[in-house]
Amino acid sequence: MSNSLREARLAALVELGRELMRQNYVWTCPSQGTQTLVNSRFTNRRAFTLADLFGWNREGTLETLARQLPSGLIELLQDTSVLLISDGECVRSRVRFSSYADTLFAHPAWPDPQRDDLAMGPDSHRFGAFIARELPTCIPSSGVLGRPFTMVNVGCGNGAAGIVAARLLGGLAGELPKRVLLVDRNASALRYAEVNARLADLAHFECRQSDVLSAVHEPPTLVLANPPGLIDGQGVPSRHGGGELGTGLALKIVDECLDRLLPGGALLMCAVAPVVRGVDVLRRSIEPRAQGIRRNRRVSLDYQVLETDVFSSELARPGCADVERLSMVGVTLRLAS
Repeated sequence: MSNSLREARLAALVELGRELMRQNYVWTCPSQGTQTLVNSRFTNRRAFTLADLFGWNREGTLETLARQLPSGLIELLQDTSVLLISDGECVRSRVRFSSYADTLFAHPAWPDPQRDDLAMGPDSHRFGAFIARELPTCIPSSGVLGRPFTMVNVGCGNGAAGIVAARLLGGLAGELPKRVLLVDRNASALRYAEVNARLADLAHFECRQSDVLSAVHEPPTLVLANPPGLIDGQGVPSRHGGGELGTGLALKIVDECLDRLLPGGALLMCAVAPVVRGVDVLRRSIEPRAQGIRRNRRVSLDYQVLETDVFSSELARPGCADVERLSMVGVTLRLAS
């Protein structure tokens, strides 16, 4: 895709999102399994509403869409291939829009299990709730706030976590962070993050391609992360965590944050924790890292079990024979001022 077409498509998605908000569009994204089941019902084969088309991703008609969106916008969406037209009349969206935190977030069409990490499913809502609860405890002292405040959403996906946190932080700290970095290895993810940041009218943001903090040159004050933590034999990036039982990426994020965070800075991370014979493998690896002194400053750890049993179907995969269950945990690491 050329740069001009990419920019035109980005602008079209922002315009579509704003039109949907003007029409009080509301749709909450379920899991892939739920969306597959619900869409398989005979009565749900066709799209009649905007939520049917841009949420459930059902096939509709141009005639139905013309009654709900301005003709100029429909033409723009066709020209930028946001809408796929078949048989001259049938239409399907290549993008979904989900409601969360008083705004909309664009993410890929269904079904697309290869890019499930970009969707606004239950995992995104769980991470958002964790951020909202923990963020007030992560506001640095006034001495640190005198320095440039950089918040980094590592593996940002569609950018929702960083965008929601920036808006919350604006109220907590009196102003938005001076810079919000939405970083991901996936260029496609960054395009969705760009759309969503514009939709949310986020100030001082930048989308940057980066493997964890490798391309982040500014010392971060706050890092947000919700890494994949499963064992995937094909190494699908949206699922595979690497390392011991899928904990590798989460531990890499912890290590880089401990080395890079500003004094008074913090990491907020949701992660999958495999439990083997009653032992939480992720916690066993993180606790020693939090018991030391980094750059003459003490590290504090708050480790919460958010859900005791998630992704149970993964236990049947090769490599998980000894895993009793997978927990979802919330990790808060703080570096003393």
